Amino acid sequence: MLPDNIAGLVDRVRRHYDDRCFACGRDNPIGLQLDDFSSQGSEVAAWFTPRSDYRGVQGSLHGGIAATALDEMLVWAGILTEGIMSVTATLDLRFRKPTTTGTRYEVRGRVEGRSGRRLQVSGELMSGGQPAVTARGLYVATAEVADLLGEHTPER
Repeated sequence: MLPDNIAGLVDRVRRHYDDRCFACGRDNPIGLQLDDFSSQGSEVAAWFTPRSDYRGVQGSLHGGIAATALDEMLVWAGILTEGIMSVTATLDLRFRKPTTTGTRYEVRGRVEGRSGRRLQVSGELMSGGQPAVTARGLYVATAEVADLLGEHTPER
């Protein structure tokens, strides 16, 4: 279930990690700075515009940067829909169409299923309304977000 105030939760998680995450940190000058988080149903999304520093050959977006953006969004899918932090166990990517630097991309993610600590997740890096890169992975829960943020209330 998605929280009512996604922006507030995103901000609290970022601050917990000093807002320096390479993918989503606002205080990391060399990072991707994924931002403008939103949700539609059980899907979460964010946006980023890769700088020319992230290029491969001839202005193309380096595949590793696309992978990083998707990996981050799949973790955020777990944070925002399941209330858990997770780490990547496996990540399978399909590069479907060319990507470039200087283009604003939407990155989407969702939890497809959960079994105990294991989450099956998927997502897309969208270009022009079409998936440019797709991802599927297995992620492993490491902590509950509420515990990390000190937001669990003691039981009476």
